[in-house]
Amino acid sequence: MDPSGRIAIGGLAKHTGTNVETIRYYERLGLWPVPPRSAGGYRLYGTEHLKRLSFIRRARALGFSIEEVRTLLRLADERKRPCAEVRVVAGAHLADVRAKLADLKAMERVLKETVARCVGGTGTQCPLIDVLYDDPSQRPIIP
Repeated sequence: MDPSGRIAIGGLAKHTGTNVETIRYYERLGLWPVPPRSAGGYRLYGTEHLKRLSFIRRARALGFSIEEVRTLLRLADERKRPCAEVRVVAGAHLADVRAKLADLKAMERVLKETVARCVGGTGTQCPLIDVLYDDPSQRPIIP
């Protein structure tokens, strides 16, 4: 830590549990202001970077895309913090999450049924392997 209370990238990485390359990546994407540099040329991060990185990490953990994070950061930076606009971004993301959950439930159902067919597991025919080879798009169309 330098006399101004700023820390180098390694300290920021250790403090937040974020990979150094991820921190640099977020900086290249312009998700936060470029930090000042020490006399030796090292980036020095302050409280504002720590708060912003925490925001980004939390948003990413919730599955928001980089562009969604960028939009949320822009909205967070506005003085009036337009909650209605944030709600639109979050609502669209929620719809995506629900669609993924539906897809996962369908996958779970198919896998559960297929695994149940493999109860014996001693024969040479394996239903799971057969299902993986089966491509529904290649089935003949029956009029």
